[in-house]
Amino acid sequence: MSSHHIVREKQEPALLIFDLDNFDSELLGQLLEWSPTVIVTQPMAEKLNSYGIKIDWIIAGDNKEEIQSDVKVIPGNNKAPLLSALKFLTDNNYPAVNIIIDTLNLDYYHPFIDKINLVIFYNGQKIYPVTSGFSKWKPAGEILKILSDDATIKVSGLTPLTGHNYKTTNDGFFTILLNQPYTFIAEGL
Repeated sequence: MSSHHIVREKQEPALLIFDLDNFDSELLGQLLEWSPTVIVTQPMAEKLNSYGIKIDWIIAGDNKEEIQSDVKVIPGNNKAPLLSALKFLTDNNYPAVNIIIDTLNLDYYHPFIDKINLVIFYNGQKIYPVTSGFSKWKPAGEILKILSDDATIKVSGLTPLTGHNYKTTNDGFFTILLNQPYTFIAEGL
């Protein structure tokens, strides 16, 4: 008996790749498993092509050399490639995106937080925005970072460590209460 799964376009999060240095190939395989829309810059297109990974969109740059057939171009509009890609995804009603990136500037993501579910893979971390009242189950002793300078964040189920780091107190749910619309949290991969 076999099972067949039909994956509809935009059902899986799009995959936006800016860098694969130091990124786990097994995790990349998991992100590619259900054939997401793959968006890259020209330099990444060459690398992914050498790995045999199908690319759907290239963010326009100076070099428009064709790497694979049927690859479409996202206009750069003199913006940072990340902003061009996020604008494209939100304009085309993608519900979610996974982003693999080598530099982190959270300010770029603020205009898109209420338009698309964002998960950012950066420096061995999974980073995503959360709203007040966010709750998640974790085993005891897990470390996470709340990426906010606001001292009035309230947490339960977490023990503060140095900096913005917290450790889960017990097996179970932790909760974050904010006095702002959202913040980002980072978990180790």
